[in-house]
Amino acid sequence: MGPRNIIVAVALAIALAAGVFVAARNQAPDAPTSALALPVPKPVPAFSLLNQFGEPVDQSVFEGQWDLVFFGFTHCPDICPTTLQVLAAAKKALAEQGREVLPRIVLVSVDPERDSPEILGQYIDYFGDGNLGLTGTLEELRKLTGGLGIFFQKQSGDDDGADYSVDHSAAVLVIDPDGGFHAVFSGRHVVENFVHDLPILMGNR
Repeated sequence: MGPRNIIVAVALAIALAAGVFVAARNQAPDAPTSALALPVPKPVPAFSLLNQFGEPVDQSVFEGQWDLVFFGFTHCPDICPTTLQVLAAAKKALAEQGREVLPRIVLVSVDPERDSPEILGQYIDYFGDGNLGLTGTLEELRKLTGGLGIFFQKQSGDDDGADYSVDHSAAVLVIDPDGGFHAVFSGRHVVENFVHDLPILMGNR
């Protein structure tokens, strides 16, 4: 290879390296691996429910902090306690990493017939401090679930109708500090997924 060809080859190599460097710099930042982020956060629909202290609250209760919202019920035998434990463990792991902004865990009861504010409050306290429980009438509850695409349906129980179950969506919704439906975790919930994705979701707001 002659001197001129060597110079050309070196120039091409430098240009290629520069192009690779620029492309690397322009790549999108780390993205969530499990959560689906909405292109534009969707406002939480208007509702009127009670918190675990029996105080009336509306959609503004989701403003001012990041929330992880799960729809379940206290008599749920497996999915609900398991999911809430995953959320509690993820929150603890984020705190141990030194994260200053931590999400609040919210349980919205889809069984208001049995889940009084007091019962709901005792239940959510098992999963850490600062959690929020919401319950109320079916009419108001459906305003919230319907606007967020959450399904639930009461199933028939024993002869006297007391021992029944409730089918419900297993999704965990991420609500941003503006009260917007920001992202959703669906499928099988794993602590590592929340620990990885939540800082990205909260940092990209």
